Amino acid sequence: MKQDIHPSNYRMVIFKDISTDTKFLIRSCANSREKDIWEDGNEYPLVKLEISSASHPFFTGKVKFVDTSGRIDKFNKKFSKFKKD
Repeated sequence: MKQDIHPSNYRMVIFKDISTDTKFLIRSCANSREKDIWEDGNEYPLVKLEISSASHPFFTGKVKFVDTSGRIDKFNKKFSKFKKD
């Protein structure tokens, strides 16, 4: 393995799927301002995800439409000036 290719802030991080409230503890260098307590009682950085393997239709077999923070409305507002009448 090559030396000195990994970031120096590689550590344990909690990833939380906000649509299913599922949490995963894995090693990552993702930045986060939030922290959360894991099952072992230790505090780790928290990264919130909109979709993960716990909620993705490929892994769950269920189709679910998620409109987080009004993404469709933002798109329509942004491109409404290009709309043909």
